Amino acid sequence: MTQTTAVPMVRARSVRKTFGHLEVLKGVDLDVTPGEVVVVLGPSGSGKSTFLRCVNHLETIDGGSVHVDGELIGFTASGGKVRHLRKRDITRQRREIGMVFQQFNLFPHLTVLQNVVEAPTGVRGESRAEARARAGDLLAKVGLADKADAYPRHLSGGQQQRVAIARALAMRPKLMLFDEPTSALDPELVGDVLDTMKTLAEEGLTMIVVTHEIGFAREVADRVVFMDAGVIVETGRPADILDAPKNERTKAFLSKVL
Repeated sequence: MTQTTAVPMVRARSVRKTFGHLEVLKGVDLDVTPGEVVVVLGPSGSGKSTFLRCVNHLETIDGGSVHVDGELIGFTASGGKVRHLRKRDITRQRREIGMVFQQFNLFPHLTVLQNVVEAPTGVRGESRAEARARAGDLLAKVGLADKADAYPRHLSGGQQQRVAIARALAMRPKLMLFDEPTSALDPELVGDVLDTMKTLAEEGLTMIVVTHEIGFAREVADRVVFMDAGVIVETGRPADILDAPKNERTKAFLSKVL
């Protein structure tokens, strides 16, 4: 799954983020190689979701840097000075980074097919015919080809989340970010969403997944990262982190969730 390359798909260095007087990220360093699946574990409030949002500049970092596929995200650097990118340039960067949230955020007045077609035509400028054809393929990939003409209100939570995944993939992203994609689902609906994500991993899509699904981490991840209190505490292969963690904080967390 993981490919060797000189340029990481994600390169985060000394990333800091503060909300008011609360420092949520305290200097996070992380490299993710193309084709790698990294699962981020940790307690609530550890900074996992904030870090994910910093990767695609949904949150503006207060220190450090994030590069995706070699490009500095959210800023431009020249002559020793760093300045914020213009909004249109940030939008261009985000087109390359798909993100799936806890909530599905589908347009309720659009059908499933229209939800998936909307961004490629409106943002990437694809023809409607091309976007509809790709949307049909993606809905088949996530097991919802028969729901193309349905509205979100007629779908289960798990089905809506799979539509959200298809919608993100429709933009042909080079990187996918998943922010606890199953946390809002009833337990019996989780499996279909995780199966969809497993398929994407098998196809070599680079993914960073914030989740509490330990089974998914064990089966699919190339690497597990454990975060706590705004820092990366421990990182390694799933078997190393889940079965033989070295850090006491990691051991305490896993003792409560395994």
